[in-house]
Amino acid sequence: MTQEVAAKQEPVAVTAATEKKKQPSLQELVDSLKGTADDIGQISELSSEEKILVGQFFTSLLKLMQPLTPSIAVSQLALPAQFSDVTQAHLDPTGHLVLQFADGHVELKDLSQENCRELMMTVVGDIVPKFKNLTSQQKKKLENRIKLLSSITKEVQKSSEALSAALSASK
Repeated sequence: MTQEVAAKQEPVAVTAATEKKKQPSLQELVDSLKGTADDIGQISELSSEEKILVGQFFTSLLKLMQPLTPSIAVSQLALPAQFSDVTQAHLDPTGHLVLQFADGHVELKDLSQENCRELMMTVVGDIVPKFKNLTSQQKKKLENRIKLLSSITKEVQKSSEALSAALSASK
């Protein structure tokens, strides 16, 4: 008999023990729970750090937005699926997301709250490029005003000097 045939003919002993999933040992369970306790401790520390960072983010956003705009539009396409019936969304400088729904009702979401973290991340991802565009536009406006005022100021100064010279000569 060849080895192939012999291998096919060997019966495989299936016992109840091999059919059942191997039960973890007591030590494996204890180690798993210790790992869980470590994870819980780290989750607590990370949550505290996240809370501080969120507060700092919205404090900074308030300082940046106040001189530039009262709110930034948030794309409805950027919002999670549960907000599919939102017709307009805006983020104000204090971190509140104003949602206007198709049926006309309005909801206010405080994105600094822990239960809104995922929504906050989505909104931040949408508004940061818009905020960059907003600051670029503001810079361009100021540059244009300075250019215009600079030209006008030179002409006013020339006229003022000419008038002063004419008044001095007439005395």
